[in-house]
Order: sequence, then C-alpha cells, then structure tokens
Amino acid sequence: MDNSITRQASDSVLRHPGYLHLASSRVLTALATQAMTIAIGWMIYDLTHSAFALGFVGFCQFLPRFVLTLVVGHVADRFDRRVIVFICQAVQALVALGLVWAIWDGWVTSTVIFAAVTVLGSATAFQQPTSTALLPNVVPPSILQQAVATSTSLQQAAFIVGPAAGGLLYGINPMAPFLVSALFMGIACINILSIRIERRAPSREPVTLTSVFAGVAFVRSRPIILGAISLDLFAVLLGGATALMPIFARDILHAGPWGLGFLRAAPAIGALAMAILLARRPLKTNVGRRMMIACAVFGIATIGFSLSSNIFVSIACLAVLGAADTVSVVVRSSLVQLLTPDEMRGRVNAVNSLFIGTSNQLGEFESGLLAGFLGPVATGVIGGVGTLIVVALWFRLFPELARVKTLEG
Repeated sequence: MDNSITRQASDSVLRHPGYLHLASSRVLTALATQAMTIAIGWMIYDLTHSAFALGFVGFCQFLPRFVLTLVVGHVADRFDRRVIVFICQAVQALVALGLVWAIWDGWVTSTVIFAAVTVLGSATAFQQPTSTALLPNVVPPSILQQAVATSTSLQQAAFIVGPAAGGLLYGINPMAPFLVSALFMGIACINILSIRIERRAPSREPVTLTSVFAGVAFVRSRPIILGAISLDLFAVLLGGATALMPIFARDILHAGPWGLGFLRAAPAIGALAMAILLARRPLKTNVGRRMMIACAVFGIATIGFSLSSNIFVSIACLAVLGAADTVSVVVRSSLVQLLTPDEMRGRVNAVNSLFIGTSNQLGEFESGLLAGFLGPVATGVIGGVGTLIVVALWFRLFPELARVKTLEG
C-alpha cells in the first residue's frame, strides 16, 4: 500500500504542468552548465598546465556567490522568482556566445576565461537559490520530497549527458559546447516564463539590515537546518578532489577529453540511480542518521577515487560518491524547504546556496592550491579523511539532526 501511494505521489508530480516547466528549465540549464564546465576545465588546463589555474576557476565562481549571497536572498523574496531565473539564464547564454566569439577570433586567454567564469558565477548566485525557492510554490508539501527526488534524478541525468557531450563536442570543435549551451539556455528561458502558478505576492518588507540578515539568523536558530547544510558544506569542501579531474584524466589515467567527460558523468550516474530509487521509495525512518552515513560514504569514495590508477575503478568510485551525495541532497533540501516559511525561502535558500553551492567552488580552489604543493593523489586522500572526521564531529555537535526520523509532517 505504501508503495502504491508513493507511486501515485511521484506520478502526480510528473503530471503537474508548472513542475514540468520548472524541471525542464533546470535540466536544460544543467546540461548547458555541465558542458561548459568540461570545456572550460580542459581549455584552462590546456593553456596553463597548472593545478593552481584549475583551482582559481573555482575561486572565480565562489567569490561572486560569497559577495552576493545576502542580496540574492532579499531579491528572491521581493520580486517574481521566475523573472529572476530568466535573467540569469539569459546572461549565461550571452557568456557562452562571448566565449564562442573569443575562440573564433583567437583572443581567448586564461584571463578571458576567468572573467567569463566570474560572470557565470554571479548569474548562478542568483539563479540557484531562486529556482529552489520557486519549487514549493509549484507543488504542494505532501509531494515535496518526491518533487525534490524527481527533480534531482532529472538533473543527474543531465549531469551524465552534459559532461560526456561537452567532452565529445570539445573534441570536435572547441566552440561546439558553448554554442549548444547557449541554445539550451535560450530554451530554458522560454520554459521558466511558461510557469503559471497561483501564489500570493512575495513579502515586500523594507530593506533593512535586519531583513537582509534574516536568513542567516533563521538558519542559526534552527540546529537541524544549520547542521544539515554545514555538514554538506564541509563534506564537499574537503572532498573536492573531483575538481582535479583534468589532471587525473590527462596525467594519471592517461585519457583525453572523452575520458574527462566520462569521469565527470560518473557521479551523476550514481546520483541518478539513487534519485530514481528515492523518488519511488522515499526515506521513511532515521533520515538524519542516514544523511550523516551517506556523507561518510562520500568521504570513503573520494579516497578510493584518489588512489585509483584505473579508469574503470575511478568511474565506479565516482558513481558511489554521486549516489551518497544524492541521499544528502534530498534530505537536506527537503528539511530546508519544509522547515522554512515561504516569505523566508529566498533568503534561507540563499544562505543554503552559499553553504552548499560555493563549497563546490571553494573546494575546487582549496584542492587546486593543495595539489600544487602535494599533488592530486595526496590532496584527494587528505580531503576524504577530513570528511570522515567532520561526520564524526557532527554526530556530537548536532544530535538534533541525527535524531530526525522522518521528512513527513
């Protein structure tokens, strides 16, 4: 009976027109972003042969998110979230076309790439928390976990196709992944504006220091939310060896752009499998403890990937890493959405984006910096061990999170 109810909930999500427009927009954005990430990573390493340069790409994405976080949250709570996402996607499409021009005209340099990545990071800083805050306005709370899991599975499918396609397209012509990405971003713009939802206007309280910092204060006052997003932050920050994939693909595993594409796709393969499972069989009990265990598995998989010299073993480790990360993502996202009132979702999701989204880019910077001194293998092992230590500490620091039993009610 429970399985029947679960399938009905999942099917009702897929039949919701507003959700389909939102999900398709996010999938196309993910495809474009992943294809550009592969192309940018290979291009910058091809130009510089430097781990520091790869790390600096992550820093260029992190900095605008860090600076804009508080502004982003307030904007998302004051204005039409669909329009905000549309503008961000349009900016990313223009950046992709700008890189096509730079490659075509022969003036692409590492400085140009760093500037482009900074603009992309600024657009993403607004897009991700706003898009996340929009989801609860599209589906009712009763099927939110299924909506999050289904959305995650669709995006992870894009994370499989995107990197592989980006690597193959780059091998054909360096301009190709950016042209395709611009096209996908344009279609995503149309889809996001096609969403028709019935909801009250967002709160338009005066802009004050109190209102701007309200998201930070809310997260600090909720140990469950603070514990969930900070655990994910440190796990991704320390487990950032995957940012060094161009080095592993080229210098350790001796694969070309195609190999980098498949390595990038591997976490998404594991994530997709887990997301499909969670969409059909949502977590019912001990969700907090399971999230923490999943983060520990993430750390172990990072160590395995770092020590591997066989591309098939590396892909397997990355697939396990992606599956473990999906458990954490679904639990954390559901907790944040369910425990946050709608008028606060923009600001709280902005803080969540700072913790989670920027941890990816800051983790890339940290990994690139450390790899410049210690090498990629030692960097990955240290990060994986650090993740395991953090999980053990969080069991003691946030017992409320470990005691969360269910995402229902």
